[in-house]
Amino acid sequence: MASAIGKGLTDRVALVTGASSGIGRGCAVSLAREGCFVAITGRNAEALEETKKLCSNAGAALDKILCIEADLGKDAECERVVSTTKSHFGNLDILVNSAGILQGGGIETITVVDYDKQMHINTRQVFLMMKLALPHILERKGNIVNISSVTGLRAFPGVVAYNMSKAAVDQLTRSVALEVADRGVRVNAVNPGVIVTEVHKRSGMDDEAYKKFLEHGKTTHALGRVGEVEEVAEAVVFLASENSSFITGATLPIDGGRSVMCPR
Repeated sequence: MASAIGKGLTDRVALVTGASSGIGRGCAVSLAREGCFVAITGRNAEALEETKKLCSNAGAALDKILCIEADLGKDAECERVVSTTKSHFGNLDILVNSAGILQGGGIETITVVDYDKQMHINTRQVFLMMKLALPHILERKGNIVNISSVTGLRAFPGVVAYNMSKAAVDQLTRSVALEVADRGVRVNAVNPGVIVTEVHKRSGMDDEAYKKFLEHGKTTHALGRVGEVEEVAEAVVFLASENSSFITGATLPIDGGRSVMCPR
């Protein structure tokens, strides 16, 4: 049974990128629990099947779940994902942009190649997915939720391109929100702090370093801990639902107070 976090989500069609793991997976499962049809996309087919299983366990019928293996770093794949979702389910109401990567390095160490990769995946791909999905979302007066980061709100050393990419996502969110508001479409973003996922390990952090990073997170978040995927997913459900019907252009911190902290 739906948990009623997201009023008005029953039988709405949601497309979730980066759904093979982490926050994207959590969003897909939470939206499925609320009664949505969910199209889930990622590069790892086996991991997508695991997400599909979790969506089913959350109460979604199998015919309400569509897996689309795709590399959104390629324009044609973005086009295929949107068109496949629309043709399969008939509609597209909600886009959740969660696909992203973390490229470490400050300006003196990051290569231009890695900078371009960071901006391509975290910014250009989000822009393109929004551009492709918007005609369908406008028809349905649906909405878009982008997964940004606390680094879009505050600068952190050693991840200059990542900071830039998420700041760009925040400005993209606000810009498009203003462009489509008078046509009944809302566009928002969430800005998570440190959340327990695999993204830092994929960026090159080994198990021991990651353990220390999470422990350090107790001091960098006002609530004294790092966050969990479900805490972000529930906020996304809220923004995608009728419960947030008068919210658009927002960048909502889900960060345990990290974005308002000052060193002392």
